[in-house]
Amino acid sequence: MIRRTTSAAALLAFLLAGCGGGSAVSDYGKVVKGSKGATVQVEVRAGQRFSLAVTDNPSVGDSWELVELPDAKVASFISEEHESQGEGPGSGRTAYFVFNGKRPGTTEIKLFDCWRCGQAGTPSTEESKQQSGEAIFAVTVVPR
Repeated sequence: MIRRTTSAAALLAFLLAGCGGGSAVSDYGKVVKGSKGATVQVEVRAGQRFSLAVTDNPSVGDSWELVELPDAKVASFISEEHESQGEGPGSGRTAYFVFNGKRPGTTEIKLFDCWRCGQAGTPSTEESKQQSGEAIFAVTVVPR
């Protein structure tokens, strides 16, 4: 029994160490930056990986979410990744929503930044409503 626990713990430590700071994806592909209140045009080839990047700061209650998945025939969601923008406490980060272009077509991807929403996931105060918002990405996948 002890041997299995030790092996399992060692395997878990190895897997976590190999993830590069908790990141499951090391290739973000084509990175496209977005922000609250903006609509960004994205063009990728079929089979091309791409990421939608937005900045946030969870330490002050600022966090992005994928509102709904895109048309699965056009683009597929791979993962959500985060990279810190600084070493100190309270420093912001960049959130990367990673996708793969599938077949030629168009789809819209919406991300929502819920500012100080807590577990509710919806703005509960007037300030939260004013600071929250969507970033929209109009994605076009073209043939290879």
